Amino acid sequence: MSMNTAHADHGVLIHRGECIILFSDNVSVDFYGNETHDLKGTKHGRMYLTTHRLIFNSKNNNDILRSFSFPFIALEDVTVEQPMFGANYIKGKVRAQPNGNFIGEVKFKLTFKSGGAIEFGTAMLKAAHLANRHTVPGASPPPYSPPTGPWYAAPPPAYAPPQDGYYGWVPPYSAFPDQPPPNSVFVSNNPPPYPGVQGTYTNQPDPMMGLQREDAKAMEAARSAYYDPNRPQTAYVPPPYDQPPTYQESLSKKEN
Repeated sequence: MSMNTAHADHGVLIHRGECIILFSDNVSVDFYGNETHDLKGTKHGRMYLTTHRLIFNSKNNNDILRSFSFPFIALEDVTVEQPMFGANYIKGKVRAQPNGNFIGEVKFKLTFKSGGAIEFGTAMLKAAHLANRHTVPGASPPPYSPPTGPWYAAPPPAYAPPQDGYYGWVPPYSAFPDQPPPNSVFVSNNPPPYPGVQGTYTNQPDPMMGLQREDAKAMEAARSAYYDPNRPQTAYVPPPYDQPPTYQESLSKKEN
């Protein structure tokens, strides 16, 4: 788990090669069981189920907790609860990643105000099961590494799962038909540090190594480009953006 590492420009920041499976725009997260001040109380925002993790983004831009990442490899004791009285919810706990701005573990409770907790929870458990087939049982979460290069507005395939699903499993899109708002999904150059649904990411030698700065920028833009078959005359090439603020920078801005 890492805190305040998965947001950018009022949107979500994902790894290169990571895809969004499901999206919910109306979620509450209760954190408890840890003394860290930033991980107490109820937070409201958006929840993303990706091929590698859960990501929570706060809708309150003034909240010191802007984002929270739940890698599948760090999740424990996750269950979908269906109380006789009250809304269904997902609960569990997540271990911290080294360098993830948090130490130990924290318990959480996810409530979906627009419904769908059972469908989302079932999909999350299925995705985690597929991803954990590629991990060593009991392995510790790997250290978090902040983005080392530029990040870009992600092209639509970043939140368009394969038509045939994953290994024959098709997520419950009908329960969560909405996609993230335009210009709210960003991708970094960093590959995921842990396996996802489709296995371990193989980091091939970067063809940008040894290129001039201008050539490297052009190649990176091309690698992030998106071709729309319905508009063959147009190619989408996202512009570069600055990196998101570090946790320490966020604290400094809050104090000022």
